[in-house]
Amino acid sequence: MMFRGLNKISLDAKGRVSIPTKYRHELIKVSKNKLICTIDLDHCLLLYPLHHWLKIEEKIMKLPSLDNSSRKLQRLLVGHAVEIEIDSSARILIPSELREFSKINKEAMFIGQGKRFEIWDYLTWTKSREKWLQEEKFTLPKDFEMLSL
Repeated sequence: MMFRGLNKISLDAKGRVSIPTKYRHELIKVSKNKLICTIDLDHCLLLYPLHHWLKIEEKIMKLPSLDNSSRKLQRLLVGHAVEIEIDSSARILIPSELREFSKINKEAMFIGQGKRFEIWDYLTWTKSREKWLQEEKFTLPKDFEMLSL
């Protein structure tokens, strides 16, 4: 199961979004309607099927708590993690604290990133994408230096 691609979505007045049709069946099957939504350092939201998140959370919580960077990561990712359910209309309610953090109001981008999704405020996504495309150089990890597309 790999989620990929992007979809422009709208939030309703209550902060709910419909899961894009192309992901619905697989996401409901894989997640059993249980998801985790948390914040990302890029000011977007991360959305994981619960069982994928539990593996990540376990790794994060095994980091040394006396290390300042580890503590920050634990506070930000695990501290903001919220369990949400897919309702009978294939919608999810994005909690107000997470909408506020990501500045998502009415329009958003729902982006498949393998085993998770990113949810971005539409204008923030557009500006960030343009900035990334204008950067002169991407620095790739050593393992990817020979990557050809």
